[in-house]
Amino acid sequence: MSKPIVAIVGRPNVGKSTLFNALAGEMISIVKDTPGVTRDRIYADVEWLNHNFTLIDTGGIEPDSRDIILSQMREQAQIAIDTADVIIFITDVRQGLVDSDTKVADMLRRSHKPVILAVNKVDNFDKFMPDVYEFYNLGIGDPQPISASSRLGIGDLLDRVVEHFDGLELEEEEDERPRIAVVGKPNVGKSSLVNKLTGNNRVIVSNIAGTTRDAIDTEITWNGKEYVFIDTAGLRRKKKIKEEIERYSIIRTVTAVERANVVVVMIDATEGITEQDAKIAGIAHENGKGVIIAVNKWDAIEKNDKTIYQFTAKIRDVLAYMPYAEIMFISAQTGQRLPKLFDMIDTVLENQSMRVGTGVLNEIMTEAVALQQPPSDKGKRLKLYYITQVAVKPPTFVIFVNDKELMHFSYTRYIENKIRESFGFKGTPLRFIIRERKES
Repeated sequence: MSKPIVAIVGRPNVGKSTLFNALAGEMISIVKDTPGVTRDRIYADVEWLNHNFTLIDTGGIEPDSRDIILSQMREQAQIAIDTADVIIFITDVRQGLVDSDTKVADMLRRSHKPVILAVNKVDNFDKFMPDVYEFYNLGIGDPQPISASSRLGIGDLLDRVVEHFDGLELEEEEDERPRIAVVGKPNVGKSSLVNKLTGNNRVIVSNIAGTTRDAIDTEITWNGKEYVFIDTAGLRRKKKIKEEIERYSIIRTVTAVERANVVVVMIDATEGITEQDAKIAGIAHENGKGVIIAVNKWDAIEKNDKTIYQFTAKIRDVLAYMPYAEIMFISAQTGQRLPKLFDMIDTVLENQSMRVGTGVLNEIMTEAVALQQPPSDKGKRLKLYYITQVAVKPPTFVIFVNDKELMHFSYTRYIENKIRESFGFKGTPLRFIIRERKES
């Protein structure tokens, strides 16, 4: 089940980032940074009343002149409308209702997406309520008074956000078909890949970076099995500043990854693996999705007998935090090795859902502990009592130990490697939860 996506939209200086941080800071456990992944705080995982969702800040570059602000806001609103399940539209009680608020509200209203209107900087409800009522004029429902900086009214705001989730969760569950997100930098060949697989040009492809329409779901049947491909291709406008294109493509990537079971991260063979590729792959890793690294445009590379090994080594080095990722070399243009892509997707899907019996897991763990003694600290040695698998997608294990502090990352990684030696789990991350159990 993919998590709902909630986006924050609003003019510069109304407090978008303050609200984002208020929601993403205290109430939220931000996933610990994966080594090798830099995190732009564009998105965060939020939990409220047993609901998990992904929060997105559509903000970005804040220009100075009025007309640019409006076009920027429209752009942000469009991104939110395209990608979010629920939109928080934030306004400022002290500046009052402004012309651009009205214009953006019109767009949001026409989108028929649930919109929650937050009126920020209401530090004193009694004093400001008459000014809050003015925002009823936007015609998008009841204004919710908040103060992001003093964290007033945030709980009520979140209550209203999660009310809209119930309908969403049912839709996706009925569709059993595997969902494959194709992600990567602009111009790496995402749409060409999907086109080649469908055998027709349903997606408009051209060579200008960032010309494809919005994420499109394409149904593809291969050997009698149906798959849904989610293409995260680009943006509407070409006159974009580089950081902005990057920000928006990251937002698109996050939303596509959320909905997918397996993520195909495309890398341009002619450019080699870049920091942006590492960032994009990191999103899939943090979300616990199956990952296939597809090196595209392989037909365009001068090769000798060592090329593949050198290329693979470089990818493994940059993506050291995800050694499980499958790597393949393809050409979306010529169709080289594309049939193999489906075999790999099927393997990764199977591994994402694989369950290992508790008995076998404990045998593996006992043997691992015998081979390499657990770490100790100040005379106290780590003891591992018991391991069991508690979930799939990704496979998740709980290990009971005598002292959590002693269970270092490296020893967990060692246990993981032992499990992988027996069961492979190719293409999928494994999650480990360490629990303390007092010695009986």
